[in-house]
Amino acid sequence: MKQLILVVLGVGLLLGCDSSAVYKEYTDIEDGKWYIKNAPSFTFEIEDASIPYNIYYNLRNSLSYGYYNLYLTRYLRDANGKEIESRLDELILMDPKTGKPTGDGLGDIFDHKFLMKRDYRFPKPGKYTMQIRQYMRQDPLLNILSVGITVEKANPSTN
Repeated sequence: MKQLILVVLGVGLLLGCDSSAVYKEYTDIEDGKWYIKNAPSFTFEIEDASIPYNIYYNLRNSLSYGYYNLYLTRYLRDANGKEIESRLDELILMDPKTGKPTGDGLGDIFDHKFLMKRDYRFPKPGKYTMQIRQYMRQDPLLNILSVGITVEKANPSTN
């Protein structure tokens, strides 16, 4: 029994480690009802502004989600709260023709990782905040379970 617990913990640590990630965070959406007024913010520190970063949306939804896509508006702000950029993005959660979910699923829950920005260079070292707001016509938007971001050092060998 002890060995099984150690194996499970070891596998969890290996799978949970991501050496290129400098920040990864999720915010759970209460009762799977994402209200437009609920705009989660994620604050992270960039220590080296001389290297490029890839930024990803992390999303978890139930198979009961009623649309094949999701529109999100993102706002990137510096440490002083100055908006560096805002943009509307469309994420495709299911194949529009077949309805087959994309992402990694377990039961009726699916996790997605969508590239938001590739090879982005932050203006200077410091704290940055990414705020995400759902931009669908339904309020609340049902069956979105959590949203987040990952900031990773870009891999120079893939450029």
